[in-house]
Amino acid sequence: MPEEEKYTITKTTDPRKIAACAKMMSSTDPWITYDMDYGYCLKAFDGNCKEVYVLENEEEIAGFVILQVCGTFNGYIQSLCVNEKHRNKGLGKKLLQFCEERILKISPNIFICVSSFNRGAIKLYYEFGFKLIGELPDFVKEGLTELLLRKTFGPMVGYIPK
Repeated sequence: MPEEEKYTITKTTDPRKIAACAKMMSSTDPWITYDMDYGYCLKAFDGNCKEVYVLENEEEIAGFVILQVCGTFNGYIQSLCVNEKHRNKGLGKKLLQFCEERILKISPNIFICVSSFNRGAIKLYYEFGFKLIGELPDFVKEGLTELLLRKTFGPMVGYIPK
């Protein structure tokens, strides 16, 4: 029986890793459908309120997540991506579990947007406990809708970070 692959999640600011993540992002949906090329995707990693975490095995980056950790929607999962060849191994759930642990240190609310056509991601997020907050038609591209989802552990007022 083959040994289970080991994956680690680490925070990064390494330009080479961020470039690899932007390349992964630009070569898969929903970013392809939104006509977001490599340069556009690379800009998604910029900003003072963002933290980038990579999911890696010994050979390569298998996925990543960009978190917004300050501002009104601190606790927003801006982008979550798993390399197509690493999908269906529970890595999306692993990234979500990591995000939840990180975000609960700053907020009782976890937000994420998902493209309405991204059925696999929608299923994963609902199974993880997210609930639909609202729809954002024409938010990213005309004719397409984003779904705003939230998983909550209570209101902001009175929240004691974990």
